[in-house]
Amino acid sequence: MFYRTEQLHDEEIYLQLVNTITHQPEKGWLPAYYFEICLLDGTRIGKCDLRIGNNKKTYFGGNIGYHIDKNYRGHQYAAKACRLLFQLARKHSLEFLYISCQPHNIASYRTCEILGGKLIEIADIPTTNEMYQEGKRKVKIYQFHL
Repeated sequence: MFYRTEQLHDEEIYLQLVNTITHQPEKGWLPAYYFEICLLDGTRIGKCDLRIGNNKKTYFGGNIGYHIDKNYRGHQYAAKACRLLFQLARKHSLEFLYISCQPHNIASYRTCEILGGKLIEIADIPTTNEMYQEGKRKVKIYQFHL
């Protein structure tokens, strides 16, 4: 079940729903929301997503993914978008979620720190994980209690 998302906004940004996908157990995919991150004037500045639930893929890949376009970085928009996604995750009765990032991605792990995430570990990505096939070998895994 997917919730309405019109309320996902703050004083600077809003999340515009682009798509949802349903649970696809054969691929290990959980239900997910996909959003564009927009300034209040409608300017698209990035994207984010929220995967509902937890499994081995969300442990390594995270429940939340985000990207801020280069010209809009440095304003904590990713953290602001995550706070909005935390609201949606609570509606789904998630008690915690994960955000992971590459160890060298300073902006991303700084976002996790700003949000108050607890660093669980710097993990080796299993060779069977899609991220490994993309050339990634390690991730910082942060946990957030909602």
